[in-house]
Amino acid sequence: MFKISIIAFGLLSCVGAFTPTPTTRYATINALRSSPDDNVEEPEIPAAPVVEPINGWVPDSSLPCYGLPGAIMPTGFFDPVGFTRSGITLDDVKKYREAEVQHGRVAMLATVGYLAGEAVSGPFSINGPANDQLQQVPLPAFIILTLFIAGVELYRATVGWIEPAGGPGSKTLWTLRETYYPGDIGFDPLGLKPKDAKGFATRQTKELQNGRLAMLGWAGMCAQELVNHKSIFETLDFYQKVYSGVNPYESIIDSM
Repeated sequence: MFKISIIAFGLLSCVGAFTPTPTTRYATINALRSSPDDNVEEPEIPAAPVVEPINGWVPDSSLPCYGLPGAIMPTGFFDPVGFTRSGITLDDVKKYREAEVQHGRVAMLATVGYLAGEAVSGPFSINGPANDQLQQVPLPAFIILTLFIAGVELYRATVGWIEPAGGPGSKTLWTLRETYYPGDIGFDPLGLKPKDAKGFATRQTKELQNGRLAMLGWAGMCAQELVNHKSIFETLDFYQKVYSGVNPYESIIDSM
């Protein structure tokens, strides 16, 4: 009997050696439930950079022309040539808008200058068709005019463009500043620039539309004077006589 008790106790001891303890059992269950990815730290995703609005405009690549104002009904966004095609960079769009705004402003001045310069005799006895007036400007006055235009363009370049760093692979040449709004060089002596985003977009659209019309109008007047070498008012008087049934050459025939 004593031997049987010793054998039974030995068997129970052997079985107990292979029985997991509660701590071991819970650790095994947790290990089975966990996955290899639980111990891997996820990389932090950097927050998207906050773009500061420029005159209320925030560039949006999903919109035509990055959301710049200038499109009106009935044509809406009109770009048949594809200057602002999909994939164009923001800097290129801003440079195209810069060129459009500045050429529109020059064309508006030129349109008024054509009509006023031909209606009223200017200084230095300058007269005749506007196409022929620049060559009548005396050399000293022409030099002053050239220096003035150069100074204005240099100021615009320093305000809107990044200073070129030079060297091979430099991308600073012909690059606009990120904080520069195309055409806004800070010159507003009459205080006409609206303070709110909607008002500025409306005023910018009006300026663009008048500038586009002025570019077409100036091109037409310049081409007309190149064809007949007469001023705008002389051309208007000529066609007024034609449509009135009067021979526009009658006065020339009578003088011969």
